[in-house]
Amino acid sequence: MARKPTKGYYVKGHFVAEGSELDQELKRELKGDTETSRTDLKKHSAHLQQLGEQLLTLRSALLDRLALPSGLLDALSAAQRITDFEGRRRQIQYIGKLMRRLDPATVQAVEQVLAEQHHGSAADTLRLHQAELWRTRLLADDEALNAWLQIAPQTDLQHLRTLIRQARKDAQAQASAERAGQAVRHSKSFREIYQLLRAGLEPPEADAGIDPDADALSSRTSRPPAQPQGAA
Repeated sequence: MARKPTKGYYVKGHFVAEGSELDQELKRELKGDTETSRTDLKKHSAHLQQLGEQLLTLRSALLDRLALPSGLLDALSAAQRITDFEGRRRQIQYIGKLMRRLDPATVQAVEQVLAEQHHGSAADTLRLHQAELWRTRLLADDEALNAWLQIAPQTDLQHLRTLIRQARKDAQAQASAERAGQAVRHSKSFREIYQLLRAGLEPPEADAGIDPDADALSSRTSRPPAQPQGAA
């Protein structure tokens, strides 16, 4: 579906989108508030550049929901491939310049999906912590198994019981080795219990259709990488 043309006007041959940073600056200058506008402009520009840099880590499923210009997608893709520090810094500045051309609605959409991804990361961290707590509880108390089945009835009960028995045996051997001054490490069964519990805590739709790799940007276009102005 074709996007609606951006509303705006021309100033000295340059198109100014309504609601854009330049539009706001011009309107402030007309009101005689140039000093305030310059201060606000600097803060807003820095904010937009930070948003652009955060887009480099945005999951592809969330990025697909944004109607970003192809030039900005090209610039993001190029930034992910740049390893030189100075080259990457200049590319991010260029991304910031492209971000300043976005209309307010698109900027707001970018902020919303970035917040959504951050919330998802916090939820993932909570699940990791919960899996560790459940592992400790299951290894210490047989009754905890029934409580676990109440929240994850799909668990392979026989397999989990086998892992718990083995992890307890391994823990005894580890305790003996530790008393003897030997270096110890967690057993395979101990790690497998964690993986099983973590999977049991995942929402059914959590991973459906989501590509956690932000590298998917590089496959969105076959055009040559966008280069910042003035780059060699």
